[in-house]
Amino acid sequence: MSADNPTRRDFMRASIAAGAGLTLAVYLPGCSPRAAVVSGPPFVPNAWLRIGTDGVVTVVVDKSEMGQGVLTSLPQMIMEELDGDWATVRIEEAPAGPQYVNPAFGLQGTGGSTSVRVSMMPLREAGAKARAMLVAAAAQKWGIAPDACSTANGYVLETGKRRKLGYGELTVAAAAMPVPEKVTLKDPKDFKLIGKPVKRLDLKGKVNGTAGFGIDAHTDGVLIAVVARSPVLGSSVTGFDDKPALAVPGVKRVVQVDSGVAVVATGYWAAMKGREALQVSWSKSPMAGVSSADLSAKLKALSAKPGVKARHDGDPAGALRRASKRVEATYEVPYLAHATMEPMNCTAWVQADKCTIWAPTQFQSGGGLGVQGIAAKLTGLPESAVTVHTTFLGGGFGRRFELDFVIDAVQVSKAVGEPVKVIWSREDDVRHDYFRPASYSKLAAGLDASGKPVAWSQTIVCPSIMSRFTMVFGPLPNGLDASSVEGAANIAYAIPNLHCGWVNADLGVPIGFWRSVGNSQNAFVAEGFMDEVAHAAGADPYEFRRNLLASAPRHRGVLELAATKAGWGTPLPQGRARGIAVVESFGSYVAEVAEVSIENGKVRVHRVVCAVDCGVVVNPDIIAAQMESAVVYGLTAALYGKITLENGAVVQGNFDSYPMLRMNEMPVVEVHIVPSTEGPGGVGEPGTPPIAPAVVNAIFALTGQRIRTLPIVLQGQSG
Repeated sequence: MSADNPTRRDFMRASIAAGAGLTLAVYLPGCSPRAAVVSGPPFVPNAWLRIGTDGVVTVVVDKSEMGQGVLTSLPQMIMEELDGDWATVRIEEAPAGPQYVNPAFGLQGTGGSTSVRVSMMPLREAGAKARAMLVAAAAQKWGIAPDACSTANGYVLETGKRRKLGYGELTVAAAAMPVPEKVTLKDPKDFKLIGKPVKRLDLKGKVNGTAGFGIDAHTDGVLIAVVARSPVLGSSVTGFDDKPALAVPGVKRVVQVDSGVAVVATGYWAAMKGREALQVSWSKSPMAGVSSADLSAKLKALSAKPGVKARHDGDPAGALRRASKRVEATYEVPYLAHATMEPMNCTAWVQADKCTIWAPTQFQSGGGLGVQGIAAKLTGLPESAVTVHTTFLGGGFGRRFELDFVIDAVQVSKAVGEPVKVIWSREDDVRHDYFRPASYSKLAAGLDASGKPVAWSQTIVCPSIMSRFTMVFGPLPNGLDASSVEGAANIAYAIPNLHCGWVNADLGVPIGFWRSVGNSQNAFVAEGFMDEVAHAAGADPYEFRRNLLASAPRHRGVLELAATKAGWGTPLPQGRARGIAVVESFGSYVAEVAEVSIENGKVRVHRVVCAVDCGVVVNPDIIAAQMESAVVYGLTAALYGKITLENGAVVQGNFDSYPMLRMNEMPVVEVHIVPSTEGPGGVGEPGTPPIAPAVVNAIFALTGQRIRTLPIVLQGQSG
């Protein structure tokens, strides 16, 4: 992608702001309402905002857009306080830079459902400060006090008078005003944009095909590369014969990189045919001969260890011994791939004095890491010489926080001295993912004579994601990876004696962040087992939970709302049943009720009622869309998701062996948002954890079969 490519001229322009330095503006296709006519320097009060003399407001978004709506919700917040005209908004992805560090990570990255949470106050303040400077500029022109002015729809108005000045007319004067240290933010009752279902700014381009994803990136002379990777995990290249590959028409070069051997060609088809002809020998891996059954047996064996204490309240062991009734179970979940709709890809151009990268990435920079940092290390260039253009992401889910596809592109471009786009096939993507960890849980609960739970104990065995990052974040606090126990150690039920322990299981399989991380598996376990405990107590699963959440009003609020809207307790058609689950994650509270049946021996989910309390609402349509998306993602995993190994190699490759939920399988999803004045929670991930337990709990209500492993396999089905 380059400014001199005629097909991209409308989307990438260099604009020089006098006194404000050089800004490379990467305009996202379909996101700009109209072209700017710049006749003077823009007003640049901060890193997120630029107002041109034509009145066009450019909001620089420092979070990656992967379908979650940040290119709309973040501008909503800054424009709310700016009192700008929404019709003039243009959006631009931020470059890599320290001013865009995500305070949740200390890095410039998008994840953990943090975008709105960490951005709300900084962006609102940025908009309010810019507005104050515009007001000061207008007041100075008119010779009146600033408090005699008001703002609306991109204008400063003299209160009670007819005089007004557009923001574009005030850019030069406003730039000379001091930036106020403190500003008064709007009262929520005066919001015009926050809380409103503003139409997404990225929709048009995504509908008409002009939206620029990573795989669309182009620059003159770009070559296409694919990488041959070892089928067995943990192997490395010991040698290769490139002659058969070089004989394929269109193949230009064959080069070795960290991940394998890259075939570079004039097009994707030629590169793939060249890779098929390439002959590579691989080292023997410690994973050779390892199967999923072996890994499962290791997890089970490790569950006998006490593990690290994640939570320990009261005397769980003693309470279990004294309990009138004891309930025990084991739960297990497999590795999962991310399967983003857009496979991994990256375009890089390494030149003698600079490196330019176009990438659908969640991790731009920070601490010498991210796309910028890793490219600097690989090229020997300073970070300041590495330019990162963040494109649209065709799905992220944590997968694009990784840097393997970026490393591929930078290494290949450096080796061939030309711009190169590396594209992974679907099979590459599934078989060489950083998978969601497999997990095994051993649980026990005790009930007193009245059926009240008095003890709960859970031991979780799974690999540690955060152990990969100790060089960045330091050792695991007290030896505990908090992401491995989230959704389990923080359950809100009033159980006086509670234990949660974790055993680290390094199994040699690459693992990484997956949508909702540890909550995705632990909520399935905790909410599935809670259902078992409720039935052992002879109680309704909803009422049982509700009674235990008397001191957790936000949990209880969404639980009650979901149950009410779903008609909990009312008759259903013959052959259907409901299940329920409630989970807090990423600062938000979500309860879901699933209505299921068994059709032709398979689970069919007809309806999902979702209640969400995510604090203050920025855009209700985006929240609803994210809950629906999370349900689809989690339901796909519950019904189908499973990565298996045979002889150290991943078996699954494409959607024939790693299937997704089909359109004709999609349930009706109803989303109900709790009005709230609490601080914002996340919405990208919290809808995923409750769906699997809600479905398996409904299956039990319907059939009496308790599902404790995923994906769901009914009695009589082959696993």
